[in-house]
Amino acid sequence: MSENKNLGHNSKKDFLKKPVEHIDITSFDSRKIISSMEKMSFVSRETANAANIYNEMLKDKECTIFLTLAGSTSAAGCMHIYRDMVKYNMIDAIVATGASIIDMDFFEALGFKHYQGSQYQDDNELRKNYIDRIYDTYIDEEELQLCDKTIGEIADKLEPKTYTSREFIREIGKYLKSNAKKKGSLIETAYDNNVPIFCPAFTDSSAGFGLVMHQERNPKNHITMDSIREFRELTEIKIKSKGSGLFMIGGGVPKNFIQDTVICAELLGKEVDMHKYAIQITVADSRDGACSSSTLKEASSWGKVDTTKEQMVFAEATSVLPLIASNAYHVGEWKNRERKNFSKIF
Repeated sequence: MSENKNLGHNSKKDFLKKPVEHIDITSFDSRKIISSMEKMSFVSRETANAANIYNEMLKDKECTIFLTLAGSTSAAGCMHIYRDMVKYNMIDAIVATGASIIDMDFFEALGFKHYQGSQYQDDNELRKNYIDRIYDTYIDEEELQLCDKTIGEIADKLEPKTYTSREFIREIGKYLKSNAKKKGSLIETAYDNNVPIFCPAFTDSSAGFGLVMHQERNPKNHITMDSIREFRELTEIKIKSKGSGLFMIGGGVPKNFIQDTVICAELLGKEVDMHKYAIQITVADSRDGACSSSTLKEASSWGKVDTTKEQMVFAEATSVLPLIASNAYHVGEWKNRERKNFSKIF
């Protein structure tokens, strides 16, 4: 029976049948694919060039590597890629949207899953079944609300004061050490390896709902978020780094936030270099002038990114990221890096 004939006749369990399985970059070796793509053109050659730049970052012992995450690649099957990049010392700090870290990673750490679905499904029917859709991926809204509530409960037990998202996510990592239903989440792995995670738009996620509920319960004695101090913390990492490279998935706030550390350091009277290496995987078009779609060459005009080692890859990230990350894992430059342990500097 065709998909359209099924519309309007499904129960919730009919929709949530097939969990998304996260790809394992250690289980396959993409080096031959990347070396072949290097001899091609278009997005293939861009991808191979990005893979080579990433290996240069990993080989450069003075380079701090920042991963920025925007969009829904974690829900779509790339969650373990980011976890393994931290686990195998291929990333030193993360700047992400709240959704990537809380609605996706923390959500699955609580034992919930994302499910394969269809972008053609009747969204009114999904709404009746309390199912949220990300393109062709489904989330159980009731489980997402449990995620919101858990964030509020974690906040209830903390000392009421201001926190940066980095500090609060570290507390979540501590919580997961004894409460995770799924071990080895990105948050927990980052906690174990002293890799700080920053979410500058933290309230634009399940975290926001959870913290609102926390403040509602504790009107005079609650925690709150300090995004200014967070910017200062991230800039401090840039100041302490002799060199830096960016590995950017999508655009948005994370992309601009990490690039702005160069300007912020300059305004604080500190001499820092522009980000020496930069890769961005995006489908955004630069012609509308939006920040998310500005090219890395454009960023150099602001004094943020050097143009010597930069590569835009115009592709949907789930299609090329596994190749770049698997290539880096198997090339193995990460084996010669010392951990930066930036969480310990605060």
